[in-house]
Amino acid sequence: MDASFLIQMLGLAPLPEEGGYFRETYRSEHSTAILYLLDEHSVSRFHRLAHDEIWHFHLGGPVELWRLCKETVASEMVVLGPDIGAGQLPQALVRAGTWQGARLVRGAGFALLSCTVSPPYTAAIRQMASREELLRAFPDCRDVVWELT
Repeated sequence: MDASFLIQMLGLAPLPEEGGYFRETYRSEHSTAILYLLDEHSVSRFHRLAHDEIWHFHLGGPVELWRLCKETVASEMVVLGPDIGAGQLPQALVRAGTWQGARLVRGAGFALLSCTVSPPYTAAIRQMASREELLRAFPDCRDVVWELT
């Protein structure tokens, strides 16, 4: 199994601006859910949502999920993945207003995840990050900001 097989079998399409591949799988008045895939040629570019989002790991290699909080000027990276014993997580929360971005751990090949947003996702709740703004606010994260913007 590889990324192209999953993209085809799950009917995933490129996610504009953010990167990766997705398909919405659920929508109600309370929440939305998507399948989301990263491959060796894609990243999730830094963006923030006006609502909380939960990332769920399903299959493949580990993913670095970066969270940058402008209010506290705190940066944090967690690894979503299958190796719980090594500290990898099956899910992680990104609070509303937190800059978030993700990339595969080197050599991972692909990762199949899902994301749930509540209240429901709309394009109006997403803001893409400015590289310059993030570099000023988080100078210690220069390399990852450069890669994920």
